[in-house]
Amino acid sequence: MLKLTKKADYGLIALKHLAMPRPFRESASAKEIAETYHIPLPLLAKVLQKLGKSGFLTSEQGTNGGYRLARPAERITVLEVVRSIDGPIILTSCFTSERPCDQSGTCIVKEPLRRVHESILRLLDSISIADLVDEEVPDPTERPLVELSALLPVAR
Repeated sequence: MLKLTKKADYGLIALKHLAMPRPFRESASAKEIAETYHIPLPLLAKVLQKLGKSGFLTSEQGTNGGYRLARPAERITVLEVVRSIDGPIILTSCFTSERPCDQSGTCIVKEPLRRVHESILRLLDSISIADLVDEEVPDPTERPLVELSALLPVAR
């Protein structure tokens, strides 16, 4: 089963937090993020360090210091974040060069699974951190909760 690790999950949460508009400052401390989302601080600190080394974050020292995005949220994809934390995404051992599968000569699902794998990678690569932030904003084209006609007096 394809499943994100807690580290990748926490990394995406932290990046989304840093991409969200906040008054007065663009940075956030590891402690602030950990407390906001109930993430163990030692684990989050390791994830943030890894994200910094991978070029997604910069850190600032001092009283108002903390982490900030190193590049625009629109230019950071979920795929590259997950890969930087977890390494390559592998749906099945067919796609690794470590050891050939015993069924590789007779396998009838290798090609369909390869297409599924590539589709997953394309999907993750098409979603940016900014897209994750935008999901919080209601879409004005969606149907309103209350129809306008329900608020108008009924003509008698």
